[in-house]
Amino acid sequence: MTATQSTPEAAPPATEHRDVLIVGAGLSGVGAACRLQQELPGKDYALLEARENLGGTWDLFRYPGIRSDSDMFTLAYPFKPWRERRAIADGADIRRYIAEAADEYGVRDHISFGTKVVGAEWDSATARWTVHTETAAGPKRWTCSFLFMCSGYYDYDAGYQPEFPGREDFAGTWVHPQFWPEDLSYEDKKVVVIGSGATAVTLIPSLAGTAEHVTMLQRSPSYLTVLPSSDPVADRLRRYLPAKLAHTLLRYQYVTLTQAFYQLARRRPERVKKLLRGLALKFLKDESYVDRHFTPSYEPWDQRLCVIPEGDLFTAINKGTASVVTDHIDRITEKGIRLRSGEELEADVIVSATGLSLKPLGGMTIHVDGEQVDLGKTVTYRGLMLSGVPNLAFCIGYVNASWTLRADLVARYVPRLLGLMDRERIAIATPAPSVSPDRPLLDLSSGYVKRSEHLFPRQGRTDPWRLRQNFFLDAVGLGRADLKKDMLLTPASALGARSATVTPPSAAGIAVDHTRAPQKQEVAS
Repeated sequence: MTATQSTPEAAPPATEHRDVLIVGAGLSGVGAACRLQQELPGKDYALLEARENLGGTWDLFRYPGIRSDSDMFTLAYPFKPWRERRAIADGADIRRYIAEAADEYGVRDHISFGTKVVGAEWDSATARWTVHTETAAGPKRWTCSFLFMCSGYYDYDAGYQPEFPGREDFAGTWVHPQFWPEDLSYEDKKVVVIGSGATAVTLIPSLAGTAEHVTMLQRSPSYLTVLPSSDPVADRLRRYLPAKLAHTLLRYQYVTLTQAFYQLARRRPERVKKLLRGLALKFLKDESYVDRHFTPSYEPWDQRLCVIPEGDLFTAINKGTASVVTDHIDRITEKGIRLRSGEELEADVIVSATGLSLKPLGGMTIHVDGEQVDLGKTVTYRGLMLSGVPNLAFCIGYVNASWTLRADLVARYVPRLLGLMDRERIAIATPAPSVSPDRPLLDLSSGYVKRSEHLFPRQGRTDPWRLRQNFFLDAVGLGRADLKKDMLLTPASALGARSATVTPPSAAGIAVDHTRAPQKQEVAS
């Protein structure tokens, strides 16, 4: 090579533009695409999905017994009736339901599978996001005018795994439910499931019918509630009423019941404790066993309540195919688990149902005009946008009810905002608060939430800067919200020009108001 020759530069990755990019083709993303088509059919959009299948969480988790932990009349979309008999559905039925919705609305044709979003950069001069993705064929860039994040908040690449002393000594099979091996055999084997959350109480009854014995090992108890897996009233309504009308009535019935129970738990915790203890005693009959293994030290709904359809976990315990041990792990041994009490649990298979790792916005990095956004320093706007971050929405559901209830409200709010921007020729919409974000986004005491809360946006104490946990208030509040309130709106005619009278917010977007007195938190929030 001569001195005048140079190495050719690699060609820049291909770029595609859409009006709207939706990240994630799970329950939220497919629902958002359906709503966008219903309410703004002229918008050009694409869904970017890192996996090779749609379904999101319901495609990722494949452990035995995987199912919803809430009823399908509220987890399903309001525009697509749930027609199956079971109100508590398994993962395969939910995946099929999401796929049917995608096909009915033509959403599948807009999905780019195997496309992992790793970063996004906003440029105010052009009012565009540049979205960087990784594919099997190499990097690819997309641009869009509005970015809608529907990637949930689980880390798909890693579950939470504590470091247990001696784990390397275990001679059996170690499994995390998030990565369940298809060929795992547990027939006639001793299985220990570490954990007492939703995953553990789902797994154990499914394993207990085949394994020699299944032990649930927990450090402390969790609250469990028993619900029927099907609803005779729902069956009758669907027999005599049009499908959409029956679905709507059932949806509001179940929302009302779950919200009423949540409010009762927060306002009258002792009454709810007594009720839940009574449900456990109805199955187990042994007061000392219930007090030791199913009586938590925290209040109901300080952590998410676990559902056991038809009391299946209690039934397995009564049959002797499953049992519960409440103790701390001293170390893992070759043959199983040694507890602090000195007891050793023998195991051929250990399932570490120790929780999930949370990752906001799928772990992607965000830059606004060259400045990286620290999500932990932003404040959430109506629980769906971020302070100082233009033309971006994210979807997050309820922690005390079905995820889809709130996801659908968000999916309807975004087209309303986009419609306003189109009508009034607004190019940029940026939440611009004057509040201090002094509350965590997810107000739960669960370990998986506490471990990650610093990574997430925060919320204030007053509207529109707080994330409510009340569907009825949100249905009215988001449906009738003033789309211009606390928003910095830039007309398309002003692009590229710098105004001396308007200073854009920083990437954090927060101007602390020291004059605002803290307010007492409302139970209904």
